[in-house]
Amino acid sequence: MARKSASGRIGIADVAVKAGVSHATVSRVMNGNFTVDPDIAARVRAAAAELKYQPNPVGRSLALGKTDTIGIVVPDLANPTFQEILRGLSRAAAQDGYRVLIADSFEVSSEESILAGEARRRCDGLVLCAPRMSDAELEEIAPSLHPLVLINRTTATPGVPSLVVDYGQGVQDIAGHLVELGHTRLAFLAGPPRSASNEMRLRGLETFKAAHPEVEVTMLEGGSDFDTGHEAVDAVLASGATGILAFNDLVAMGLMSGLHERGLDVPGDISVTGFDDIPFARYTTPALTTGAVPISELGEQAWHQLRALIRKEGNETSGSRYQPRLEVRASTGPAKAPRSTVHG
Repeated sequence: MARKSASGRIGIADVAVKAGVSHATVSRVMNGNFTVDPDIAARVRAAAAELKYQPNPVGRSLALGKTDTIGIVVPDLANPTFQEILRGLSRAAAQDGYRVLIADSFEVSSEESILAGEARRRCDGLVLCAPRMSDAELEEIAPSLHPLVLINRTTATPGVPSLVVDYGQGVQDIAGHLVELGHTRLAFLAGPPRSASNEMRLRGLETFKAAHPEVEVTMLEGGSDFDTGHEAVDAVLASGATGILAFNDLVAMGLMSGLHERGLDVPGDISVTGFDDIPFARYTTPALTTGAVPISELGEQAWHQLRALIRKEGNETSGSRYQPRLEVRASTGPAKAPRSTVHG
């Protein structure tokens, strides 16, 4: 009977003695190397099974140069949009035997490159989801993170696919919906200053304003969470806008809550729109009009692109562009008619 190592754990040496082969042969068989003679490989596997030998996962990762783990860096895991992307990524990766390591930068852009580097050293590939770092920093760090997939950012670095939502067109569609309802005074509650998707929205609204000179669009400072919308009520009311475009659904929900506390009716007094169509959006009161994004699909596609890079599978790293879909619900309605002056 084979003797256990000093640690009390059956090791490669024990299997080698049992099977009558070298340590290197056991290692090659355990790591799936098909160059070993089939009869010898069968003998090694039989010895390992009899001894109940379990390969050391850390040692196996070092030997193979792979961890069967991928990383994802997100700016705010509390945001349901990033949770849904993570769900899609994790579910797809799990089907191929991969786990996902998550790093949250908590909207601190200076932390992203550090987190990304640390995560990449522990994983076989990385997904950067809506990074807030500058273009220059992204260009500088991207080559060292390969295999790398970007969500809602692009880079000039070769071989880095990008999955991008066309927020610019999406916000134009939402604004157009409000104008069709008779709203001529709109306000945009902006997102985080370093958000690339916020920049896309702003550019989209500039295009919209050029095509609709009769419509007034006020830009208001905002953010990406519920509190941002709730705290924006005074600014929204001061703008005189009757149609509000919130950066995302969370901001829209916070705003609707604040308006309700002030006794204002949505959409009777003010129409409110969001963006992303997170799972809660259809269950607000009233249900939220929004720009629907295939959030879970973004995560799934990110894995497919990353898997192609990890496996060096041909030229399947072109990336994808997604068009948001206008989802009209009860939070938008006709613009409130201006009060007429009655002379007595």
